[in-house]
Amino acid sequence: MPTFTAPDGTRLAYRVEGDGEPVLCIPGGPADSAYLGDLGGLSAHRRLITLDLRGTGRSAVPEDTSSYRCDRLVDDLEALRAHLGLARPDVLGHSAGANLATQYAARHPHTVRKLALITPGMRAVGLDVSGETRRELARLRSGEPWYPAAFAALEAITKGAGSDWDAIDPFFYGRWDAAARRHQAAGRPCNREAVALFGAEGAFDPPATRAALAACGAPVLLLAGEFDLNSPPETVAEFAALFPASTLVVQPEAGHYPWVDDADRFAATVAAFLE
Repeated sequence: MPTFTAPDGTRLAYRVEGDGEPVLCIPGGPADSAYLGDLGGLSAHRRLITLDLRGTGRSAVPEDTSSYRCDRLVDDLEALRAHLGLARPDVLGHSAGANLATQYAARHPHTVRKLALITPGMRAVGLDVSGETRRELARLRSGEPWYPAAFAALEAITKGAGSDWDAIDPFFYGRWDAAARRHQAAGRPCNREAVALFGAEGAFDPPATRAALAACGAPVLLLAGEFDLNSPPETVAEFAALFPASTLVVQPEAGHYPWVDDADRFAATVAAFLE
């Protein structure tokens, strides 16, 4: 994997796949970016440049672990853009990585051509998801064989009385089949410190970010999964309303990883937006 040096000297790695105009891709987690794969075949349309965030994948662990904070990772993404010599690349962020993509667009609005936020995390703009919203979405899956145990675990977690996160994994996929199980196992974050410090105090300033996004002229795609408990469509719609030029797409029968649930539909939707 190619590498570059972040402003603080940390060596960071990135993957390049596909041809065409570049898209800077930011994984969630923070986790090894390998779980993104080629984003359901999006690499057939665009050149995907996918960053391993510091301390994950093949990127080095920083000397200063406070640099795991989301707002500080913005400098890593800007360093990658400069390293590649890209004037105005498209930027794509998934899940927690959408927080980083959002803060990057807020801080560097003139270096983003288009912004794609996939089943986005929304802490950067201060949007929360209620327990009842998650329950309503979960009940849409009541016909699934795994539903009783998964819903019981969700109820316990929502009430603060449970911590069996593995039991609710099926809710994050449109189909809880062998492929989904393999993807979930491969995509688990390995660096717990990076996860814990990503949203540390000071990582987010929602009022400032919202104000900056109101002046962001880049077209923005917000793609939600119909069944996604992490980023419910109705909350993603609130997020979309913060941008002057946004498009909201809800992918049917998809969860938090829509390129796994329906690769062709996902790749076609994102490619059409970017092109």
